[in-house]
Amino acid sequence: MRKTVLRFLVVIVIGFISGVIGLIIGALIGGNYAEQFVFNGVQGYEATGQIGFILGALVGSISSWWFLVKRELLSLPG
Repeated sequence: MRKTVLRFLVVIVIGFISGVIGLIIGALIGGNYAEQFVFNGVQGYEATGQIGFILGALVGSISSWWFLVKRELLSLPG
């Protein structure tokens, strides 16, 4: 039980950290190259930062879930 809860918390933390990294990368791209981009009522680096956070959190959560949970479920006998 503890192992499962710990894995779940690790997936959440990795998802959040990768979301923050995506936010920073998105804001840098939006501030330099996509100044006219509009998303969710904001423009430029704010818009691409939001998209970067969403994509980063999704990619980080899915990949960490795959490596921490799914791989072990596939390797169980039976």
